[in-house]
Amino acid sequence: MLRPKFLLAFLAISAALLAQPAYAHGFGERYDLPVPLSYFMVGGGAAVVLSFAMIGLVVKGEAQRFSYPRFNLIRHPLSRLVLAGPVILPIKMFAVFLLGLIVAVAVFGDPRPSMNFAPTFIWVIWWVGMGFFVALFGNLWALVNPWKAIYGWAEGLYAVIRPDGEFSYGRDYPKKLGIWPAVALLFAFAWAENAYGGSAEPRRLAAMVLTYSVITFGGMLLFGKHRWLKHGEVFSVVFGYLARFSITEVRVIESEVCELCSSEACSAQEQGDGCVDCYECAEYADEPQFDLRPPAVGLNNIGTVGGDVLAMVILILAMVTFDGFGATPEWVEVQSKFVTWFPGLTREWLNGVTIANTMGLVGIPLAFALVYFGFAHLMGLMTGSQLTASTLAKAFVFSLIPIALAYNFAHFLSFLLIQGQLIIPLVSDPFGFDWNLFGTRDYLIDIGITNARFIWFFSIAVIVIGHMIAVYLAHIRAIALFTNKELVLKSQLPMLGLMVIYTIVSLWIVSRPIVE
Repeated sequence: MLRPKFLLAFLAISAALLAQPAYAHGFGERYDLPVPLSYFMVGGGAAVVLSFAMIGLVVKGEAQRFSYPRFNLIRHPLSRLVLAGPVILPIKMFAVFLLGLIVAVAVFGDPRPSMNFAPTFIWVIWWVGMGFFVALFGNLWALVNPWKAIYGWAEGLYAVIRPDGEFSYGRDYPKKLGIWPAVALLFAFAWAENAYGGSAEPRRLAAMVLTYSVITFGGMLLFGKHRWLKHGEVFSVVFGYLARFSITEVRVIESEVCELCSSEACSAQEQGDGCVDCYECAEYADEPQFDLRPPAVGLNNIGTVGGDVLAMVILILAMVTFDGFGATPEWVEVQSKFVTWFPGLTREWLNGVTIANTMGLVGIPLAFALVYFGFAHLMGLMTGSQLTASTLAKAFVFSLIPIALAYNFAHFLSFLLIQGQLIIPLVSDPFGFDWNLFGTRDYLIDIGITNARFIWFFSIAVIVIGHMIAVYLAHIRAIALFTNKELVLKSQLPMLGLMVIYTIVSLWIVSRPIVE
């Protein structure tokens, strides 16, 4: 069975009547690297090592001295007035409309994925596009989350009908659960994307969306809207982590608002510069700020990290890595072997390819965790620290986010640029009923919008830069943990080794669909 993105790639090219072979993520031809791949790997690793040396020389001082400039984008009353209603409400209404449209077209529209709006919008425009946007510009999902909007409107209506009543049951959320529900849901989503053969079929998508809606509304009704958004609504959690890298933040400086926040991490923050990126506080604050900031600095303000957060970040990194590895010839051979081992299994959810991909989705996060804990243990040995490997792994885990983002950009850019064009004809005919609402139904996919050469050099750049940023963030965390510069540098040698290894592995994975 083809995964959703591979199926959409084939359908997009077929729909455009282009007589070229279909490769993963839109590559239509083999590209020979201008120099041997080993040169790129060595160069990428050397660049990361050089960044370590430069950061060690330039970044000095104690952790509390590291602050960053901010500029409030809504500092003027007119800006706040506009964003309070005339703009925000229509955006939320449009997001809810899109959710309803997705379910409607998936249930009643053309069952062919290429002729139905839902698969392209969910797998390409929303999942890939939203991830790109929140990582670069800010947490748009916190604004447009349709489940959050619907529940909020229901709360408001209930308050009008019964002013003294509580819409949710208000059960205490078990602290030991943390964000484990979101971790479990992310794994289920990853399985649907990378292993389940029917996830591009509209009817199956409708069932998944409706099931997730029941889970989300049920969690908010049981524990309250914000508690579930922070712990169980997987996309709020994931996009929230990615948005820490972005150039904007929401900040609340009204301490009395934070004292009422349902998040212990929020009320416990004593940064002296307000509560950052807590959207519960922002919702109830009189004058929340929307600040412009340097990229990646939000990843240094991580608060308390538990095993659940560690698992989530590792799963995010492993998930995108497996997605890329699944496009390599080596993994195709593994899938072929599983097909021959299980010839009698031919169901969408149970066949040789599904079993292979499921094992990969389980195995790669576990392998990542073992390697990461191994390097954290080595860090403790080199510094003589009394901190356990688990404590050190948690302390540095958010430095892995730039690596995940860099690989995400490298792996999915061509997918977004090429398969994303499918949305142009589909907006005119979302149900596949031969409509032409906006005159774009006959648009043909332009596969030449990008090429393997550009994607390769773009991939090198973002992967190396992402690892450099990770080295910087790890260095800042080390300054907060260790007492002197010598220990800081010693602590970062294992992390540097980890970054170099992953730079090389990332470049190898990205290169395989290009050169094969």
